[in-house]
Amino acid sequence: RVKLNGKWGYIDTSGKEVIPLKYDNADDFSEGLARVKLNGKWGYIDTSGKEVIPLKYDNADDFSEGLARVKLNGKCGYIDTSGKEVIPLKYDNADDFSEGLASVELNSKWGYIDTSGKEVTPFKYDYAWDFSEGFAKVKLNGEWCTIDKTGKEYFDS
Repeated sequence: RVKLNGKWGYIDTSGKEVIPLKYDNADDFSEGLARVKLNGKWGYIDTSGKEVIPLKYDNADDFSEGLARVKLNGKCGYIDTSGKEVIPLKYDNADDFSEGLASVELNSKWGYIDTSGKEVTPFKYDYAWDFSEGFAKVKLNGEWCTIDKTGKEYFDS
């Protein structure tokens, strides 16, 4: 990806422009798609430059574990690489998937969902980090603790 005169596009290894420099913002390709921004809206293009997911989102993230977090009208959810909304846009905030789970916020509390949208922990945390090696840090009632993927809490002593 390259930027010239304030516009983003893509070139190949020889320097030939393969996707026009027309976007206000653009990212690297992830899982075969790149997120691009035009006229204040985000969407996704494939390596040929075809807009495969319409540029309609207020915000969008790269694909991770087959899903991308998108935001529209103040609510977050997840789409698959075909653009299908697989987890409804109902969350106030959301993070990328890591180890099959994502932390999401609803009504000022955080919890975790799996890639099908199933809630795997209660929405009770003040904040929740990504999982790494089977564990995640969460803040509960002002105290930090660690949880496993079943939601079992391990408080720091």
